[in-house]
Amino acid sequence: MTTTSQNPSSTNNLRRYPYALALAIVALMVWSVINPAMMDVWIAEMIPVIVVFLIIVVTYQRFQFSNVAYTLMAGWLIMHTIGAHYTFAEVPFDWFGELTGLEGRNHYDRIAHFVIGFYAYPAVEFLLRKQLATFKTALFFGLFMIMSVAAGYEIIEWWFAQYYGGDAGIEFLGSQGDQWDAQKDMLMDTLGAITSLILYYFIRPDLKHAK
Repeated sequence: MTTTSQNPSSTNNLRRYPYALALAIVALMVWSVINPAMMDVWIAEMIPVIVVFLIIVVTYQRFQFSNVAYTLMAGWLIMHTIGAHYTFAEVPFDWFGELTGLEGRNHYDRIAHFVIGFYAYPAVEFLLRKQLATFKTALFFGLFMIMSVAAGYEIIEWWFAQYYGGDAGIEFLGSQGDQWDAQKDMLMDTLGAITSLILYYFIRPDLKHAK
């Protein structure tokens, strides 16, 4: 009978991964603030990014998520930071429309909303590893959490657009003339959450952590 042990260097690389990811995000933030398209929009877009990033960093010593969870969370931080630099409607993303045949608008914001849904994954992981909920309850919580955040963010976008008005309000709203933009964004958030929950079902990091 043979036994296998994990390579120490591989283990160290896995432990260093969150640090490398955090440094990459900080570097991207520095790039993003250099000559953004609209500074007012950059500030408004980056406030939630910075808040979420700091929460993840500050709580790291108390609770370490799986590397998959950190990767999924980084997706939104990265996409939102890029969107803040260009404004979401002006991110160089025409290639996506040409590739998919969905031309007529910039779909970068739609993809970014889909990626927001990935935060359902770490929410479920936290609840299960802390034994705060059953598996089914955690899944429903992750889904409904994302749907609630999505609705709340659309209200914030509406408030900002009304308050600031002008080009800054229009760019932050990012509707690109679509009267159903808010509903479509919330749908993308929800689909992203469902996708991440399906992924969680197959990976189950809570079970691996318990071994």
